[in-house]
Amino acid sequence: MAYKISEDTCIACGACIPECPVGAISEGDGFSVIDPSMCTECGTCAGVCPVEAIHPE
Repeated sequence: MAYKISEDTCIACGACIPECPVGAISEGDGFSVIDPSMCTECGTCAGVCPVEAIHPE
């Protein structure tokens, strides 16, 4: 199950984008977005999120 970023919680700081080892995270419209087809469920992104907006889907 891929990770997902909560649109309501994400502050679009971009901290997660460079941390993703497979490049599954990109900037969305006011929040970051994880491509579930690329996500390897490593959880690295969740570990760096300052507002805990990233969780397993």
